[in-house]
Amino acid sequence: MNGSNRIKRDISVVLCGEAGQGIDTIEHFLTHVLKLTGFNVFATKELMSRIRGGSNSTTIRISSQRVRAFIDRIDIFIPLSKDALNHVQKRLSSKTLILSENELPGHNFLQVQFSKIAQELGNVVYSNIVGVGIICGIFKGPQDIINNYLKRFFLKKGDSVVQKNIEAAKSGYQIGIDLLNAKKFGIDISPDPQIKNEIIMSGSEAVALGAIAGGCNFISAYPMTPATGVFTFLAQHAQDFEIIAEQTEDEISAMNMAIGAWYAGARAMTTTSGGGFDLMTEGLSLAGMQETPMVIHLGQRPGPATGLPTRTEQADLKLALYAGHGEFPRIILAPGKIEDAFHLSQKAFNLADKYQVPVFILTDQFLVDSYYNFPSLDLDNVKIERCITKTEKGYKRYQLTENGISPRGIPGFGEEVVSADCHVHDEQGHISENLELRTKMVNKNMKKLETIKKNIIAPELLGNKDYKILAICWGSNYNVVNEALEKLDRNDISFLHFKQVYPLHPVTIDYLKNAKQTIIIENNATSQFGELIKVNTGFDIEKKILKYSGLPFSVEEVINGIENNL
Repeated sequence: MNGSNRIKRDISVVLCGEAGQGIDTIEHFLTHVLKLTGFNVFATKELMSRIRGGSNSTTIRISSQRVRAFIDRIDIFIPLSKDALNHVQKRLSSKTLILSENELPGHNFLQVQFSKIAQELGNVVYSNIVGVGIICGIFKGPQDIINNYLKRFFLKKGDSVVQKNIEAAKSGYQIGIDLLNAKKFGIDISPDPQIKNEIIMSGSEAVALGAIAGGCNFISAYPMTPATGVFTFLAQHAQDFEIIAEQTEDEISAMNMAIGAWYAGARAMTTTSGGGFDLMTEGLSLAGMQETPMVIHLGQRPGPATGLPTRTEQADLKLALYAGHGEFPRIILAPGKIEDAFHLSQKAFNLADKYQVPVFILTDQFLVDSYYNFPSLDLDNVKIERCITKTEKGYKRYQLTENGISPRGIPGFGEEVVSADCHVHDEQGHISENLELRTKMVNKNMKKLETIKKNIIAPELLGNKDYKILAICWGSNYNVVNEALEKLDRNDISFLHFKQVYPLHPVTIDYLKNAKQTIIIENNATSQFGELIKVNTGFDIEKKILKYSGLPFSVEEVINGIENNL
C-alpha cells in the first residue's frame, strides 16, 4: 500500500492485547520516547477490569500540532492477541494498516511475526516491545533515546532483561524502517527539538502535583479505580515532600482521618471513586457541621454499584452536589485539561482553607489516565494561602460573622481550646439545643455560599463572541469538543466550558440567552449538568449529546452529534 495520500501530520496508533501483555508499559514507553524524539503525543488507555485475559488497548496520537483528544480513526493497528481485531473492529477502515501475525483477508495488513521474534529472544513476553520498536522505527526515533529509556525502565529487572528488551526493540525498529523504505506507510511529521524539553504527564500526576503545590501534607485513602493513581503518586513521593500517606482499612476511615488532620492544622486530602465516596458521606456531613476544610478528589466511573470500574463517565456530579445529610455549602471543581487538573487541585486547598467547606476535584477515568505533552506549568500565581487564627482568651470557633466565615484556630496554636463537635453548637463549639441559635448557625454557614459566589471561576468561551449556536460542556470533554469545533470551522458555533460547576457563575445565563440554539455534551444519561443549569437559571438547554457506554467521546462523535442536532 502506498500511503502518500493519507493523513500525514496526525497519526493514530492503536495497540491492543490481553491484560497482562503490558499495554500500560507500551503506552508509557511510546509516549515518553516519542516526546523525547520531538513529537507531540496524546495517549489514552481502555482497560477491562481483569488481571488476565480480555482486551485492553491504548490509542496514541503522534502529530506535528498539539493533540489532546481521543479519536475513533486508527491509522496503524497492532493486535497482540487473538481477540484484539474484533475488539476495535468498528474503528477500523480500509485505510488502517494492520501489522498482524495472522493473515487477515479483507484487511489492509502486513504479516509480522511478533511471537517468533520474541521467542528467538527467549520469551514471548517481548512481543510488545517488538511492537514498540516498529512504531519507533516508523517515526525514526533515535535509537540511543530508545535504548536509554529501556535501560531506565527495566533497570530493576537486571542487565539480561534490559538487553533482551533492547534487542526486541531493535528487531521491531528495523521492521518499521523497512515499512517506510518500501513506502508501505507515508508519514510527513517532522520532530520539533523544542518538544524534547516539554512536560508530559497524566491527569493523575497533575492532580497529585497540584495537591503538593497546594501544601498537601496528609492523604488518606483506600485504593479504588480510577482515583488510586493520585494516592500512589503522593505515597511514592511522601518523603520528598513531607507528606503523611495513610492507606486506610476503608473509605470511612479515610474521610475521618482527613477531617482530623485538617482540625490539627494539616492540609489534607482523600481520593476515591463513586462507591468509595458513598461510604464517606457521613464523614462529609461531619465536616459540614464542624466547618472543617476538606479536599476530596472524586474520580468518576460508571455505576451504579461496581458498574464498569475501569471505564469513564460523568455521572457523579449529583452525588458530589447532594451528598451528606443536612444542608451545608461546598465547592465543586471539574478540570477540563491536564493543566487544569494541576491548577484546580492547588486552588482547592486554598478554597477549602479560606471558606472552611468541602472542595471536590471532580475528574474521571478518561482524564486521570490520559497523557499529553505541554510546554510548562504556569507557577506565577501558585501560592499557599493559610487561613489559621492564633487563638486568644475568649476565642469563639463558630463566631457569628457577616460573611459566614468564623476564625479557624487549631489546637496548640494560641491560648484557647478549639472545640469541634458533631452536634448543633454555640459560638464556642459547645453542644446546644437552643433552636433559635441553631437557625442562626445554619444561616451563618450558608452565608458562605454568597461569599464564595464573589470569587467563582468564570466559564471559558472559545470561538466567536457573536455566536448563534452555543455548545456547552464541563470537565474532561474540553479538548474533544474544542477539536471538534476546530474541525467544523464554523463562525456561528462557539463553545462554553465550565471548570467550576458549583456554585454556578451568574454570567452563565447571559451566555445562554445570547444563543439562538444551545447544545450540551455530557458523559451521562440524564444531562446532570444541564439539570443543574436549569435549576440555577431556569434555562432549559434544547439539545443534548449524551454518551454513557463507559467510553469517552471521540472527536468524530462530537462532530456528528453537533451536525445531527443543527
